[in-house]
Amino acid sequence: MGLSRLLQRLHLLPTPQVVPVVRLAGVLSAGQTPLRGSGLSLQRVAPSLKKAFAMPGARAVALTINSPGGSAVQSSLIARRIRQLSREKNLPVIAFVEDVAASGGYWLAAAADEIVVDASSIVGSIGVVSGGFGFTEAIRKLGIERRVHTAGEKKGMLDPFRPEKAEEVEHLKTLQGEIHRRFIAWVKERRGLKLKGSEAELFSGAFWTGESAVRMGLADALGELRGVLRERFGSKVRLVPIERKRSWLGSLLGGRTAEREDRFVEAGAGLLAAIEERFLWNRFGL
Repeated sequence: MGLSRLLQRLHLLPTPQVVPVVRLAGVLSAGQTPLRGSGLSLQRVAPSLKKAFAMPGARAVALTINSPGGSAVQSSLIARRIRQLSREKNLPVIAFVEDVAASGGYWLAAAADEIVVDASSIVGSIGVVSGGFGFTEAIRKLGIERRVHTAGEKKGMLDPFRPEKAEEVEHLKTLQGEIHRRFIAWVKERRGLKLKGSEAELFSGAFWTGESAVRMGLADALGELRGVLRERFGSKVRLVPIERKRSWLGSLLGGRTAEREDRFVEAGAGLLAAIEERFLWNRFGL
């Protein structure tokens, strides 16, 4: 044990302030297999969250968020886990938004007790979207016959190789409406009286810059992680990045970082999945 550590234990020197930092970056998706790409899921981030909240001497937990959204379920699961750990360990949570915290990304940010953004961050998009493709004309021109056999009259609904039916679209919109209401309830629960402006605007699915988000109460302040935490906990504060443990595939690839591993795996994850993920980022100019 070093002299400084010994003196700290004897309370002869002040214990340095510690803030663990968990990075939440990427599209929210189930991510249950090694070939799923770089999606954020509870399964992938739970170990990092657990380690951060269990760190001895931690004064708060910082989240760096950069996500255009994705799975509503994973957004909810991760956000609820953050709140559970915050209550159990009695630690405040501060979210720092980088390029974007939109849709599911904002769902995560709202789990924090305080949201700090860059003036040019993209924030909001409190809504629900479903996207897909229609191939009915393509297969007709190619002379392809679509054959689907189901047990249950609704089992084949929204088949992209068949024309849309109004009642099926209406059913989808009903589901979207239910998820949207849960999203709105979560934002109201977390932001409460901080929100400013009409609900019609706040929950329309629109998104804003970080500067506007602060004015609207969707965020608390402008700033960046190091500067804010040094101001809050002193210039000697120690920021401890919580690295996600590499999988067996990462080890076989010879010590690649988790992010490089994810990019390598994503190449084989499927063209349509890659297009969908790229679309989510492109919506926000990224």
